Amino acid sequence: MLVATIKCPKCAAPNELDVGKKLLRCAFCNTDSYIDKSGAAFVYVLPYQMDDAGANGVFRRWTAASDKAKDLEGTHRIVEMKRQYFPVFLFRRDTDKGEQVLVQPAKSTTLPGLHRLKVPAGDLKVFDSKFDYGTAEISKPDIDMMAYMNNLPGKAKEQAMVFFPLFTVKYWYGGSTYDAVLDGSTGEVFSANWPPRKAGAYIGAAAVGFIVCAAEGFLIMYNAVVGVVALLVTVPALVFFFHKVAKER
Repeated sequence: MLVATIKCPKCAAPNELDVGKKLLRCAFCNTDSYIDKSGAAFVYVLPYQMDDAGANGVFRRWTAASDKAKDLEGTHRIVEMKRQYFPVFLFRRDTDKGEQVLVQPAKSTTLPGLHRLKVPAGDLKVFDSKFDYGTAEISKPDIDMMAYMNNLPGKAKEQAMVFFPLFTVKYWYGGSTYDAVLDGSTGEVFSANWPPRKAGAYIGAAAVGFIVCAAEGFLIMYNAVVGVVALLVTVPALVFFFHKVAKER
C-alpha cells in the first residue's frame, strides 16, 4: 500500500499525509505546516503584545472616539472578551511597485477587519510544539490557499499561514449588544457597526449659526455700525451655544 508523504518545509523530513487535515506537525522537528494543493507552507504565529488589562484599556479608548455615542465610554459593559488565534494567509509578492504583503483570512468568518490586518516586521514566530498559546482558542483553517492565488499580483516570494492574536469583544450598550475585534499585536480595533454619535443636535446648531450669521451679514450691508455691534454680541453667544451642544451630546 502506497502512503502519500510530503516534505517538511523546515527540516525537509518526509511526513505521512493525513487526508482531510490541513495542519501537519512534523514528526522530526515538531514544526507545524499548512497543507493544500499548492504544497506545504510554513505556519507562523504572532504573539500577543498586550495582556487582558491592556486590551481593556485600548478598547475603552476606542469607545471614547468622536464618532462614537457620547456616553459609550462610561456606560458600555463588556459581556465577553476572548483570546483567539485566527489563521490568515500571508502572501509576499514581487510586483512592478516593489514588494507587497497581502493578508487574507484562512477561515470563513463574519468577524470584521480581517482583510486589513498588518504583519509587524520581525515579530513572527514558528508555530511548533514549543509555542505556549495559553488559554487562547486556536481556530482551524477551512479555506484553501489556492482560492486566492489566481488573483494575486506579481510573482510569489513567500506564502505562509499566520495565526493572528485577536481579542473578540462582545459589549452591551443601550439595550443592544455589539461585536468588535481587537488586534492583540497592534492594538487596532475593528467593528462593522457601533453606537454612533447623534448628529441631529449638531445639524441644528449649524443651522442656527448659519441663519444668525446670514442675518447679521444683511444687517451690516444696511447699517455697518449696528451690524458690527450685533456681531460682537452674538459671536460669544454662539460659541457658548456650540460648546454646550457638544458637551451634552
